[in-house]
Amino acid sequence: MTFSLHGVAVSRGIAIGKAHIIIHAQHDVRETLIEPAMVDAEVARLRAAIEDAAGHLREMRTRIPTDAPHDVVAFIDTHLLMLGDAMLAEEPIRLITERRYNAAWAVRHQRDAVVQVFDQMDDPYLRTRRDDVEHVMNGILRSLQGSSLSPASGEDPDLVGAVLLADDLAPADALLMQHHGVVGFVTEFGGPTSHTSILARSLGIPGIVGVHHARRFVQEGELLIIDGNEGVVVGEPDTRTLAHYRKRQSERAKYSVGLNKLKRAPCVTRDGVAVELQANVELPSDFAAARDVGARGVGLYRTEFLYMNRTEPPTEEEHFEAYQQLVKTVSGLPVTIRTLDIGGDKQVDPALTSRGKGANPALGLRAVRLGLKEPALFMPQVRAIVRASALGPVRMMIPMLSNLEEAHQVIELVRTTQAEFARQRIPFASDMPIGGMIEVPAAAVFADGFAQVLDFLSIGTNDLIQYAIAIDRVNDEVNYLYDPINPGVLRLIAMTIRAGQRARVPVGMCGEMAGDVRYTRLLLGLGLESFSVNPAVLLEVKGLIAGTDVSSIRLLAEKMLKTADPGKFRRYLDDLG
Repeated sequence: MTFSLHGVAVSRGIAIGKAHIIIHAQHDVRETLIEPAMVDAEVARLRAAIEDAAGHLREMRTRIPTDAPHDVVAFIDTHLLMLGDAMLAEEPIRLITERRYNAAWAVRHQRDAVVQVFDQMDDPYLRTRRDDVEHVMNGILRSLQGSSLSPASGEDPDLVGAVLLADDLAPADALLMQHHGVVGFVTEFGGPTSHTSILARSLGIPGIVGVHHARRFVQEGELLIIDGNEGVVVGEPDTRTLAHYRKRQSERAKYSVGLNKLKRAPCVTRDGVAVELQANVELPSDFAAARDVGARGVGLYRTEFLYMNRTEPPTEEEHFEAYQQLVKTVSGLPVTIRTLDIGGDKQVDPALTSRGKGANPALGLRAVRLGLKEPALFMPQVRAIVRASALGPVRMMIPMLSNLEEAHQVIELVRTTQAEFARQRIPFASDMPIGGMIEVPAAAVFADGFAQVLDFLSIGTNDLIQYAIAIDRVNDEVNYLYDPINPGVLRLIAMTIRAGQRARVPVGMCGEMAGDVRYTRLLLGLGLESFSVNPAVLLEVKGLIAGTDVSSIRLLAEKMLKTADPGKFRRYLDDLG
């Protein structure tokens, strides 16, 4: 009998294949203390396990095809770097030497402690970094317990053309899926911003996560359809359903071939409107994937990674080295560096700041608020960005502005720094653009004012939507209300775009809505002419832009802003296509 299960779509496309269920072995760790005479041997055993886990990752790296996306290598390299991180590798050694934990217990104890920190973060992107911690630490545990990470264990003829079902999958598993011909995957846990999900998108493997208890309803060998567009798993499809999805699969394949032809094409609408299409990146190495699909710069460079997993703030030189590497990588294309967006929901080690988390972190001391109150955290970054401006077209972007005074304060810090550098003959670009993120509703309402003092505006829809609708977007009880096309949200977006147009100040969008192809034409109709998106969806967004006649959809977008009739609103959205 045909049945369906629902989850979160993380990698678009249609996959059809027989179910192959994976049961990951649990790591049975005994909490025992060792004798003092055993400490050195136990430390040596842990170091050997870490090297063994790294060796398996390096082996995996050699299996990556030369034509694979660049970020495939980057994910493996990230996990290799994490194996050398002090919090993940050295802290368990301290637990062995000082508390006489056995190696496995020390690893599990530290894994759980770090994961707990990430679990407390409200930001979905940073919270799902916990997956990487778990994957890396579990790799060490497998090595300690003699369980091989080698892909040989997965060499099963049943994997060719199969759909994998598991509780969760590591990035290395995603590489194995491609290597063995797996066509899709379903997991009971995980999120759309996990490294596994991002990697699956890069590899073009359709996937759905968060399908709770999927393995309870699906039998080994059952025929499954994965709809990576809608987040639907169809089990034991009837003939009609199977034919429908095979047709969609064929159409999608033809569509993808057409998108590849757009990589080097200019980003222009059908009626000649030029649109800026850039990429959101987290690490300098991430831009290689964006460049492959024709991104015309970095519209959002997240810098939070510089503050994570450490007890001392990053120095000016550390900041500068990271920015210098990115500017060199993009080779003359514009780079927008967002200043620190930590604090509140994005917790770092307490040693970095004396400020408490607060009762309501999403509305607390975070982003620019924290930066202005903690100069020791903020000024090294400001100075490094000003120095980096001498290397290429660098822009500074201030997150979570809520009033003009904050913008004026940051601008004054930049001008003071530039004056100091001028005296010291340190090179910098005196005309470096300084912009701000519009993600607080008050900032959107007063976008006219911000446009008078800033060089550009960028709409951060993730927080703007959350604050405008007054919901916690990661709370399962209320996240159904998280709606990018809530009429109130659309009016805030339109208000910001129009404020920029009146002041002749560029307005872009770097939130998730910018990369959601369901809303590309709507945003164009509202007048948005600058998108910064995940590289994995860039070509699809570009394809929609190239096929759109903006002059013909402006009226529909205006009608959507004005109507109070939900039925008409949806019809207008459907007409936008």
